[in-house]
Parts: sequence; structure tokens; C-alpha cells
Amino acid sequence: MNRTLVTFAMFALVASGQAFAQQDQPAQQPAPKDPTVNQRRENQQDRIANGVQSGQLTAGETKNLESREANVNREIKDDRTANGGTLTQQERNQVNRQQNNLSKSIYKDKHNAAQAHYGNNEVGQRRENQQDRIAQGIRSGQMTAGEAARTENREQGINQQIHADRAANGGKLTGQEKRQINKEQNGASRQIYRQKHNNKVAPK
Repeated sequence: MNRTLVTFAMFALVASGQAFAQQDQPAQQPAPKDPTVNQRRENQQDRIANGVQSGQLTAGETKNLESREANVNREIKDDRTANGGTLTQQERNQVNRQQNNLSKSIYKDKHNAAQAHYGNNEVGQRRENQQDRIAQGIRSGQMTAGEAARTENREQGINQQIHADRAANGGKLTGQEKRQINKEQNGASRQIYRQKHNNKVAPK
């Protein structure tokens, strides 16, 4: 292999490594226009969903992140309701600051030493699937901020229960606990479906 080919190959390796490292960076973003509020909420959901699927986010970390995301969603809904469906520039700036902080927290939680050991089993896969469906609903506008907040609160409660059950049983779930969680996830799944197929849509 001549010197030119070696140089080209080294450049390609460095470039691909940099691209991979930047995939989950908590980027600071300028104050967004209103449509970007929805886009950022969907992006946060995708990152949380990916962390659940990979096992980088534990049930406790996911619960905390979802609680904060639900609070932002409620604030957006309340602000828009008070302002005829839009956000003021000051409100956009505030939401953007909150999403920047949440973005940093997602990054830290996904890159700390805590790891979930159940991301690829049936319980973990269902949690990730619910997150993906919520993210898709936010992206398409089928779920309003209020609907997303209520669904996130329900998922947060299930994640908290999983965390507590595993802590009490040496990291495992009993057959009864699995059945109970599956029942609760079935209920959450029906709620997501109803919210994505009703006549409510997120304002653009």
C-alpha cells in the first residue's frame, strides 16, 4: 500500500471516530423558533429510548429524566394555552434552557458507570418500544404536550416499580411481578394508541 492510500485510510478512520463521538453530544442550541420546540422534545425522547434499549439508562435514571421531560411538556402546554396556542420569545428561551439542561443530564446518565442489565429482555424491550411510540407521536404531532406529559408520568411510575422490585429481589423480577408489569404496560400501550388516534394534535 503506497503512502497516499495509507494517509487516506487514516483520515477516514479519524473522521468516522469523530462522527461517532458526536452522535450523543449535549449540544447547546440558540433560542429556537416555535416548531423547534416540538423537534427538540422528539429528539430527547429518541435519546431516552435509545438509552433504555442499550441499557445505558437504568430504570431510576429513566424515571428521573421522564419526570423532567413531563414537566417541560406541561409548561409548554400551559404557556401555549395562555397565549392562544403560541409561545412568547421569553417562553421559548426558557424552554430552550430547560431542554439544554435535560440534554446534558441525558448525556451524563448514558455515559456514567450505572448500567441496566435488562435492556434486551422482554421487560426492557417493552419499555423501549413505548418510548419509541411516544417519540413518534411527538414527532408527527399526534400527541400534544399534555398527552405526552400524562403518558410519561405513567411510564415513570412503571419504571419506578421495576426499579423497586429489582432492588428487593437481587436484580431480578419474580413471575408475578413480570405479569403485573406486563399488565401495566398493556394499559400504557392502549393509552398511547388512544392519544395518537384522537382528534387532538400538537400546535405547530
